[in-house]
Amino acid sequence: MSPRARPSRRPALLALLLALPSCGNVEDPPGRVLDRTPPGATLERPSKPEGTPAADKRAAEDTEPGHGAKIGSIAMRTWIYVAPDDRSTKLGYLRAGAVVDRAEASAGTRRCEGGWYRIVPRGYVCVGKGATLAIDHQVIQAALRGPDRAATLPYAYVMSRSPAPHLYFRLPTDKDQRRVEGPTVREHVRLAITPNVPLDTVPAFLGEGRDLPKPYGAVEPLRYTVHAGRAKEESAFGLITAFEWTSRKFGLTTELDLIPLDRTKPAKISAHHGVVVDKPGLPGIVVSHGATKLVEGADGRMREQGIAPWRSGWILTGNTKGGERGLWETTEGFWLPAETMLIGTPREDPVGHARAGKKWIDVSIKKQLLVAYEGTRPVFATLVSTGRGGMSDPEKTTATMRGVFYVHAKHVSGTMDGEEGSDSFDLRDVPYIQYFHEGYALHGAYWHDEFGKARSHGCVNLAPADAKWLFDWTDPVVPPEWHGAVNLEGGTLVWTHGG
Repeated sequence: MSPRARPSRRPALLALLLALPSCGNVEDPPGRVLDRTPPGATLERPSKPEGTPAADKRAAEDTEPGHGAKIGSIAMRTWIYVAPDDRSTKLGYLRAGAVVDRAEASAGTRRCEGGWYRIVPRGYVCVGKGATLAIDHQVIQAALRGPDRAATLPYAYVMSRSPAPHLYFRLPTDKDQRRVEGPTVREHVRLAITPNVPLDTVPAFLGEGRDLPKPYGAVEPLRYTVHAGRAKEESAFGLITAFEWTSRKFGLTTELDLIPLDRTKPAKISAHHGVVVDKPGLPGIVVSHGATKLVEGADGRMREQGIAPWRSGWILTGNTKGGERGLWETTEGFWLPAETMLIGTPREDPVGHARAGKKWIDVSIKKQLLVAYEGTRPVFATLVSTGRGGMSDPEKTTATMRGVFYVHAKHVSGTMDGEEGSDSFDLRDVPYIQYFHEGYALHGAYWHDEFGKARSHGCVNLAPADAKWLFDWTDPVVPPEWHGAVNLEGGTLVWTHGG
């Protein structure tokens, strides 16, 4: 699609609901079967007070959340609907282990035997295979904690070594480990360099000797005595928690598998962060090594004052010496050569969002630069990695789709496979995904630090800190405790182009 073509505001519904291939294959495997979550529980319906206005008022209040009652997700995706009807519009979803406030009384049982409950801050959830009123449910107990939305990354991340780790579903004894992994496992543990992740105590659920359950919708492979085989080669995992057991460190993944961490290595978390323009000025990102900072002396001559680090971001005042290709003044008081930077200047999008003062995102494939605008004013800029196919045909190569689109679905995290360099890659819990056209998305990348260079399978890769900033800034908003939100019409505009 050319930048001047009619913008795509309504992606194929199937692509949205099934999380179609995004820059490779996107699975987020759990979600697809929960699109029409069958009710799986039969609960007694609360009786409705009748006969007096006061009783009717109490009934209405009971169907509004905020009285301390809770509902929990026991599925990898528990859909939230705008009305108590699974044929109404989806607003988003909860992930396994999430617990949210709900109304005390059901709002009805239309195609949901367990009842529909209003939740905070809006929407309705069906009690059944996807959700429960029993907050002591084993999935909720085992999930332990959800993503940390305040942190740069929602989870701690590790990558598999070769051979990949086994997926245990209960705490394995030392004898179990020797039988499953071989008699030399202890020697391996002694020599291995285990990722340095924060350690908790052994979760009570596991300490009681219980098996880890699989949330509804999660892929459930054949189980052996204490494990479910190995993870895929070239795997990566987000960890809910990590702890020491039998003098060995284990991690609990978001799909409720236990993995020995000595069979993994730390993920490559980039420290890169773009520049937030929180004062009058323009964003500039240094893309040359050894860019010299210059200050003006009393005699009017420029002198050197150190080096501006590669990929560092600065706010530029707009003052120049020698024109736009000369020196640019920063709000820190020094000057930088234009040739050492990528500069986000005021501009407009093809469909008039800028003129209307709305939020929008500009992605330059040529420059590998993303700039977020409010109207014509840049508010944020960073380096990205778009598709390796460059400006070629996205239908035939790994190029990023070009055109004007809108963010239509957001996920705090999701699973991708075949994304980077290998069809066997299994990247779990890719952070802060924002789909803008079918399976094409903006998302964080924890497996590389080559931002500023094209290298994805079509998506727009961002450093984790940048992915989080944009996720929090764009629409639709994902409320706390929710794991995803959808909006087929009104999300933030994304313009991807070759300029």
